[in-house]
Amino acid sequence: MKNIDIDSFRAQNGVKFDKKPTLEDFGASDKELEKTLKDIRKDLGDFQDTLYAHGKYGVLVCLQGMDTSGKDSLIREVFKDFNVRGVVVHSFKVPTPLELKHDYLWRHYLALPERGKFSVFNRTHYENVLVTRVHPEYILGEDIPGINSVSDIDDAFWEKRFEQINNFEKHIAENGTLIFKFYLHLSKEEQRQRLLRRIRLKRKNWKFSPSDLKERKLWDQYQEYYEEAIEKTSKEHAPWYVIPADNKKAARVIVATILLEALKKYKDIEEPELDEEIKANLENFKQELEKATE
Repeated sequence: MKNIDIDSFRAQNGVKFDKKPTLEDFGASDKELEKTLKDIRKDLGDFQDTLYAHGKYGVLVCLQGMDTSGKDSLIREVFKDFNVRGVVVHSFKVPTPLELKHDYLWRHYLALPERGKFSVFNRTHYENVLVTRVHPEYILGEDIPGINSVSDIDDAFWEKRFEQINNFEKHIAENGTLIFKFYLHLSKEEQRQRLLRRIRLKRKNWKFSPSDLKERKLWDQYQEYYEEAIEKTSKEHAPWYVIPADNKKAARVIVATILLEALKKYKDIEEPELDEEIKANLENFKQELEKATE
C-alpha cells in the first residue's frame, strides 16, 4: 500500500472540488485497507488513554459531506477501539425549539469535548452556512433581530457568520481544543448509486427519504457553498481536509491516519509522572498487596 501524504488532503490556497479526486484506494485491496485501519485505530485508542491521563486537551472531530458520503460508518469504524467513555458522538439535526431560543452556536458549545476526550460532530456548526444558505428561509426561524425576511439575508450576513465561526474555533483552540474538520468528497454518480442501494436493499430502506432526491437537485449550490465555507474557515488551528469518499474503506484510513499523525506531534501529551513519594514506595505497596488475603 502506498504511503499517505496527509498534507495533500489539507485545504490550502482555495478549494475547487473539480480539481480534487473523489476516489483513492492507494493501490490496496479491501483487506489491506481494513488491516491498515485496524492498526491505526488501535494506536488512536492508546493515544486517547494518554490524552485522558494528561487531561489538558480535548479533541473535536468535525465531519461534513453530502448525503450518503459515509459519515456514520466512518465514525463506527475509526473509533471502534476507543474506550467508550473517551469519545462522544453528536449528530446535529434540525434545531429544537429550545435550541432556537439561543444563538446558533449555543448547542455546539454544549457538545464540546471535555479535556481528555474526543467529541465527534456528525454534521456540525457549518450547517449554519450550508443548509441555511441553500435554504435561507430557515434563518427566519432563528428570530434574529433585524432579519425579518429572506431579503434581509445578504452577503454581509454570511460574511459575519463566517467571522463568528472563525472566532468560535479560535476561542476553543486557544483553550485546549484540538480541531480537525473533514469534508467527505463524494461524486454525484457515487451518491446516485448509494441512494439506489438504499432503495434496492430492504434492510437499507429505512435510510432512504424522498427529501434526499430534492436536496440532490441542489447539488451544484451545495458544492459552491462548501467550497466557500472551507476556503474561508480553514485555519492553522482548525484545518479542513478534503477526503476522497467514493471508496469508504480508503476514506476511513485517510481520516484515521491524519488524526494519528497530527496528534502525535503534540509531544507534551504524555502520561503524568507519579508523585515522587508514591513512586518511592511502589515496592512496599506491591508487597502489601501480595501478602494480603481475603
